[in-house]
Amino acid sequence: MAETPPVCDFGWKAPDFRLPGTDGALHRLQELRGPNGTLIIFMCNHCPYVKAILGRLTHEARELAALGVNTVGINANDPVAYPEDSFDNMVKVARDQGFPFPYLFDQSQDVARAYDAVCTPDFFGFNADLELQYRGRLDESRTTLVPDARRDLFEAMKAVAATGQGPAEQIPSMGCSIKWRVAA
Repeated sequence: MAETPPVCDFGWKAPDFRLPGTDGALHRLQELRGPNGTLIIFMCNHCPYVKAILGRLTHEARELAALGVNTVGINANDPVAYPEDSFDNMVKVARDQGFPFPYLFDQSQDVARAYDAVCTPDFFGFNADLELQYRGRLDESRTTLVPDARRDLFEAMKAVAATGQGPAEQIPSMGCSIKWRVAA
């Protein structure tokens, strides 16, 4: 089912986390943050919205890194109900796509809850002080990549890197709902 995140809560501070990555290491937000900003993406392996943009997302992450903005991908989906989102499959997707960013597994789903993540993809763009400045879309692509689409996320994070501020007008992302574990 398609979900849309809420509008940006400007200035909201990013909660820290410690999560395992597909590279075999444990990662903390404080160690991953960029000097000019940090982009956290709640994503997964199976969602058609994510699959459609993976190549563009990888490209944007590389260009943002050149601006001092680090990118982090987090998968919080329940891998029991959605085996394609298992950690082993995350490793494969990260390798096959050549992710230039850490791809982390939120098995407890505590990080996704702390961020109030809603969908995949759900983009959280923070300034150098880890204050939220962007909660919008990558671009107008949905389950099909739109050629030559306006680079909403890139332009927003470029402004954040330069000024510490995100755009006042933002179009929310849309994607598959986070696949929460069923309480026992």
